[in-house]
Amino acid sequence: MSGGASRLSESESASDGGSRYRLRDLFTPLETLLASGGDPRLTLDAGDRVNAYGCAASPEPEVWEFASSTASTISQAAYDRAALAREELMHKCLFDEVEVAFDARCEDMREELRGHLQLSARVDVVFSPSGTDSQLHALFLARTMLGAPPVTIVVGADQTGSGTAHTARGHHFSAMTASGLAVRKDRPVAGLAGASLAVPLREAGAGTAMRADADEAVLHAVEATIAQGAPVLLQIMDCSKLGWRAPSAACLDEIARRWPRQVQVVVDACQARLDRRRLRSYLDRGYMVLITGSKFFGGPAFSGALLVPKGLSRSLDRAEGIAPGILDYAGRCDWPMAWTALRSRFERRPNFGQWLRWEAALAEIGSYYAVPADFRAGMLAELAAGIDSMIALSASLRRVPAASIMADTDDEEFAQPTIFPFALLRDGKPVTIAETAAVHRALARDFSEEISGSAADRDVAAQRCLVGQPVRLERQDETPQAVLRLCVGARLVTEAWSADRAAARRNVQLVLDRIAHVLVKTELLLARGTSAAAPVKTAFEV
Repeated sequence: MSGGASRLSESESASDGGSRYRLRDLFTPLETLLASGGDPRLTLDAGDRVNAYGCAASPEPEVWEFASSTASTISQAAYDRAALAREELMHKCLFDEVEVAFDARCEDMREELRGHLQLSARVDVVFSPSGTDSQLHALFLARTMLGAPPVTIVVGADQTGSGTAHTARGHHFSAMTASGLAVRKDRPVAGLAGASLAVPLREAGAGTAMRADADEAVLHAVEATIAQGAPVLLQIMDCSKLGWRAPSAACLDEIARRWPRQVQVVVDACQARLDRRRLRSYLDRGYMVLITGSKFFGGPAFSGALLVPKGLSRSLDRAEGIAPGILDYAGRCDWPMAWTALRSRFERRPNFGQWLRWEAALAEIGSYYAVPADFRAGMLAELAAGIDSMIALSASLRRVPAASIMADTDDEEFAQPTIFPFALLRDGKPVTIAETAAVHRALARDFSEEISGSAADRDVAAQRCLVGQPVRLERQDETPQAVLRLCVGARLVTEAWSADRAAARRNVQLVLDRIAHVLVKTELLLARGTSAAAPVKTAFEV
């Protein structure tokens, strides 16, 4: 089955009152359901049964997970939650239509997510298959609320998903929608097409440095756009592929003062690497927020959501028109039940894959916030110090520093970075992009039988581990390079926590030992060149 298909078995009519979805759809194997209802990147390779991110659709506890900036393989606890949720929905569908039972479950999930994130009941949640789909939802809502097509200004355009270049202009970002509809990539979505501006965060030609004039660049872009008579959808970054955040709070205050009601802000928080107080502050300011359950929280890839402040959502049901193309990017159950007029325009189309991935993500989110806050903060700080120290001791690795703009004092556990980009070096110089990608692929597989080194080397080579995919960096007058990312995610904290202090201490040390192992394997691969890096299906982040 294609990973892009969510219409698992539509019928012209059914015995449950005309439902297009039968109970039998839920009997599809769980791994197949978890890989459905997204774009083609979710499709499992016929050979190794992993998706474009190298992740399987069922638990693989033997794989060490340090790739949460990209994607993680589903944990056993999350998989069990998805299995139980499916069983419970099957039972409810014996007494009600599939769509009715499914809609009620999605509403319960909204309430659960708000509870975990400590959000007001006044915040609405729009579910989607991915953060990229949620960007289209945000554009659609912004056009409705601003009353005119906005120009989208993307802060950190060089630090977000590749699909943003398309969604910012209201274009299709893939050849297939999550609903299974074939479309032409980069062609306009009917009723959503418009203009966009990119504000990159990297210093021009400097490779790994964040530009010092990010605030000024954002203010200039907003001013120039409004001077031309267009409202603005300003997509700000918190946090990027390299762990950066921009613009500053002072810059956002200046925008609100100078251009009230002409700029709608949407926060790209898809990495979910921000504390709950800052998340609430964004919503209190009237910003929409893009999040996912599949990055920091470690749920399976492709679970997006758009958080909408109540003050914005009130105007939605009064909208007279609707962009027809958005109908291909959402079903009725994706929208909150309170949005009755808007929901009525969408097809009753349950996306079982999206739902089950969110069930899995909610298991991870709930487990993470059940860990005491002091332990969460202490462990993330200890891992940050340990990772920096280990990379600094290696002659083959060079850490890309976090931008100073991230160092706010009110970030709770995220006062420390959780994404650690590093370049691979040979003779003090960065290796090629191709070799960086080859090392990334080889880290994910066991190549112990291919080396004739010591037993210790073979043990290192045997361990499969996932790290964040390569990020390409342009450098002025020099060959472009790429960096890998070692990522700390919620699951590491959840699995390390114990009320027994000695046990928790041992668990944290085990994580540090595994990180050291990953870096040693990276060094071993660099020493051997690319011969150990057999092809593995993967996506490349640029």
